[in-house]
Amino acid sequence: MPLPPLSRPRWLRRFPHVVVIVIAVVATVANTEQMTMVSGVSAELGLLTALAQGIGVVLVLWRPVPAWWLSLVATFVAAEAARPGLTSNSAIGHVDGAIPWPWGGPGIVAHAIVLFLLALRVPTRVAIEALALTALLTYVFQGLLGAVSYSSTGVLAVIVFAAVVLLGTALRGRREARSQLVEQASLTAEERARRTLLEERSRIARELHDVVAHHMSVISIQAQVAPHLVENPSKELRENLEGIRQNALEALTELRRVLGVLRSENPEDPYGLGAGTGATPDSPQPTLDRLDALVENTRTAGLDVTTEITGEQLPLSPGVELSAYRIIQEALSNALRHAPGSIVRVELCHFPRGLQIRVINSRPERPAPPSPGAGHGLLGMRERAAMLGGTLVTSETSHGGFVVAAFLPRGGASDPDASDPDGSADDNSTGTTAIAKPAGTKAIANSTSSTSSTSSTSSTGSTGYTGFAGEENP
Repeated sequence: MPLPPLSRPRWLRRFPHVVVIVIAVVATVANTEQMTMVSGVSAELGLLTALAQGIGVVLVLWRPVPAWWLSLVATFVAAEAARPGLTSNSAIGHVDGAIPWPWGGPGIVAHAIVLFLLALRVPTRVAIEALALTALLTYVFQGLLGAVSYSSTGVLAVIVFAAVVLLGTALRGRREARSQLVEQASLTAEERARRTLLEERSRIARELHDVVAHHMSVISIQAQVAPHLVENPSKELRENLEGIRQNALEALTELRRVLGVLRSENPEDPYGLGAGTGATPDSPQPTLDRLDALVENTRTAGLDVTTEITGEQLPLSPGVELSAYRIIQEALSNALRHAPGSIVRVELCHFPRGLQIRVINSRPERPAPPSPGAGHGLLGMRERAAMLGGTLVTSETSHGGFVVAAFLPRGGASDPDASDPDGSADDNSTGTTAIAKPAGTKAIANSTSSTSSTSSTSSTGSTGYTGFAGEENP
């Protein structure tokens, strides 16, 4: 590749090339005079070697390594041609030791420009090899072959060549560093855009899983339970309900496949969101105001669900409302799929600094059927809690049940340094401890003591619920 032009100003883009060509012409004329009139080289050979070195200075703009070879060979051909005159006795006293050899002044300048442009264009290893070979040939001619009467220029030439190679290598490294910095900035911007896309796809996958998977699970379980609620159901009814259940299970399987695509980190996936043109739904996101409808829907599917709400219900941010609803929805869906016939208790404890959620189900009455739609529910709940600066833990109970406990800061971000002059922070820390350590007795006792102040709907229930509440208190 040729030497790149200047980027600005535009009218000086080719100025470096013009300067090099002018130097090549001047070096050719000066070298011709130096070789023919001072070094005693014949006119034809002096003109030929000077012209070859000048061509090398111009050629380095496009072909740096061949240009270096041409300049080096031309210089030492002229030095070898001048050496016999410097070794004869007649030359002693005639020139009085004033002939520069093996490098003339114009030759040093021309070859230094060639080495400088070579170091700008080629890897550092190649530039050092060229410098080493130049120094080696200089030593061979001056130190080994030698002459009788001359002015030594080898050391000066090698020092000048080493300096220009060092400068060219440094400039080349600086240019490469700037290029890599620009490339890294571009890669960082692309990575940031890719991560933004993946986060959006994960958010869509989480919303899709929370909404659709819950309703499809309810449809499947309702279709499975419906024949047992009718005396002597007809064959057609059983077949239709079985068809509904199979379609719901197939829909869950397809949903899991779609969620896997959305959670994939391959942005070139043909099933990604890049080509999507669908409109976003107009319905608002659910909040805790719709909790009763969610619980009633789960009861219809065959689970015994009770709710318990304690504490002063202060306003929550929309993100906390949505995430709390989705966590409860996913926990109820898991209970439907994995704990059929169990008793579920949903606890909401409002604290001045946040909301504590506990969804506890008892031991299932019968083995759970295979659930092809499961896989990302717990991950989605943890992501929602972490996104708001909260915490979420899940664990099995000592009697075969399961508990999901979460704490969401009220404003959607944790504030551990906030002061509470009323002493309510202690209660809040108790609630948080209940999440980090589900077996802690202090938080359970707090929850149990508040049960007596709740509505009769929450405190009363079936006999099984009373026994289940006793299971959790220890």
